[in-house]
Amino acid sequence: MQAVASAPGGYSGAGVVPHNGNPKNFVTTGRRELDRTSFEQSVIRLQKNADITVVFVHGYNTSYQEAVFRLAQLSVGARTVPILFSWPSQADFRGYVTDRDATTYARDDLVQLLTLLTRTLPRGRIAVVGHSMGAWLVMEALRQLRLEGRDNVIARLQVGLASPDIDIDVFRKQAAVIGRLTPPLTVLVSKDDRALAVSSQIAGGNPRLGLASAYDPKVQEIARQSGTQIIDITTLPATDSLNHDRFVAFAARYASSARDSGSAGGFRHAGAFLLDTTGRILSAPFEGTARIIAGSQ
Repeated sequence: MQAVASAPGGYSGAGVVPHNGNPKNFVTTGRRELDRTSFEQSVIRLQKNADITVVFVHGYNTSYQEAVFRLAQLSVGARTVPILFSWPSQADFRGYVTDRDATTYARDDLVQLLTLLTRTLPRGRIAVVGHSMGAWLVMEALRQLRLEGRDNVIARLQVGLASPDIDIDVFRKQAAVIGRLTPPLTVLVSKDDRALAVSSQIAGGNPRLGLASAYDPKVQEIARQSGTQIIDITTLPATDSLNHDRFVAFAARYASSARDSGSAGGFRHAGAFLLDTTGRILSAPFEGTARIIAGSQ
């Protein structure tokens, strides 16, 4: 399915809302079904004027329509080929277990999509962004690619996990199989994410990666071992009451520097980072700040 969306004038990173006749809202202006050949042709055509191809994997309790608008929001002002990988969420907060099963069901399909894109687009990076439960799906797809020996596919990917709904110990095991990525895997966390707090309760109190603190020695060790950038974005604004969508503000603020540096927001090294209220690096708990941002200020 190809969808065309129109953004409201003066858009600057506000929340996503469906079209209701208000010109200040995002509007879907067209859509059409694509077979595999048409999809490949569209991607090739769009890439000619794009800096990077972006695959967005939505999270739990998200309808297809909501995911389309979220991708449109993330794509405003960016020179990208935006691709939504939509898995069959129940789009109901009571459907957590069902959604988890649905992500497992969709794992092979995401592997096939990433493989197809690297074959269709022989050059350039392919960014993969997984939000919430979608981050777990992304990690599982990467793990499967590595176990199947598809290192050539993984080498083309630039991966970001936003508010990942992943058990911390599970993430450590996944990362051990996947290995270090270039550029480094980027993980955006927020200590006051209420959605992930509920997820932790459902999981028997097991902490989620997206709730991690950059000061936690366990988190710092994971960053060291896996070569991961763990960025605490708690200070950035959220547009929902659950504080679960701060990654949108991060994406809007750092899109240009990410294109220039090849990693999220100009963060070139693995480690655990904190941001202040303006989005600048405040501290790196286990590595000298000067070393991390050498030459970038």
